[in-house]
Amino acid sequence: MTTKLTIGKAINEGLRRAMEDDPKVLVMGEDVGRLGGVFRVTDGLHKDFGADRVIDTPLAESGIIGTAIGLALRGYRPVCEIQFDGFFFPATNQTFTQLAKMHQRSGGRLRLPVVLRIPYGGGIGAVEHHSESPEAYFAHTAGLRVVTVANPEDAYWMVQQAIACDDPVVFFEPKRRYWDKADVDTTRSLTSAAPMGAARIARPGQDVTLVAYGPMVKTALQAAEADTDHSVEVIDLRSLSPIDYDTVCSSVRRTGRLVVAHEAPVSSGLGAEIAARVTEECFYHLEAPVVRVGGFDTPYPPSRLEEHYLPDLDRVLDGVDRTFAF
Repeated sequence: MTTKLTIGKAINEGLRRAMEDDPKVLVMGEDVGRLGGVFRVTDGLHKDFGADRVIDTPLAESGIIGTAIGLALRGYRPVCEIQFDGFFFPATNQTFTQLAKMHQRSGGRLRLPVVLRIPYGGGIGAVEHHSESPEAYFAHTAGLRVVTVANPEDAYWMVQQAIACDDPVVFFEPKRRYWDKADVDTTRSLTSAAPMGAARIARPGQDVTLVAYGPMVKTALQAAEADTDHSVEVIDLRSLSPIDYDTVCSSVRRTGRLVVAHEAPVSSGLGAEIAARVTEECFYHLEAPVVRVGGFDTPYPPSRLEEHYLPDLDRVLDGVDRTFAF
């Protein structure tokens, strides 16, 4: 039986199912309780599970993550909501020097099953600090798993997988896609879902591989549909750390071309790492240099300029065309 859900509602239902299955799962963050979160992703959970399990915290991100670390060490599985991507940075010390390192620092004796839910990316007309794409910071930090969703099906299952994982997981949610809707089968078991670390071929193709993740997957699929001259294979990366290079490289060996698209600035972004790894592993299969499509190397602009800043259909199609210029 399937239910039509938005990405935001699918995350809500996934959180609910995880909380029903395990009384040690807690949700905490700024306004996640009675308000239901700034995007209403936690709507109704406070009413059904109470203030002891859906906790409104002070406006202090370092305190949220620090408290979650302590709770995890005591056997809980806290899910922390950071209201907006740009609000995370006060918690960098707790996340990068404590959360990411304690398992190794303890010789494997300590586990920190903490989930950091972070709405990210642009496209909602927000003010400064509300439209960042900081995923490269997290993917560069050893000790953290980093995932992102692009559709309601993944949103429902992957948030549960992240909560069940014994490692700290950064769970990026594409805020401009919260209202995208699709059918989700909520009656299956968690073990039947695709593995959290596996990439997904969202659209098969033969001529060029187009890799995207999070909010850019929809744009990539639109580009593949619009390109009537080439057969474009679209890969939804899903996991940003670790990256499923087996799926990516297998596709590139067939197509001979690769375009990587993301909202974050191109320089030193995930596209650069993917380009380097694919070049190392698929050099003799490549018919053209790897092309990266992304945001500009500037701070995120005021909302009236964000349509110019964000990679759109035309820029992705231009990236595809450039691969065929060789």
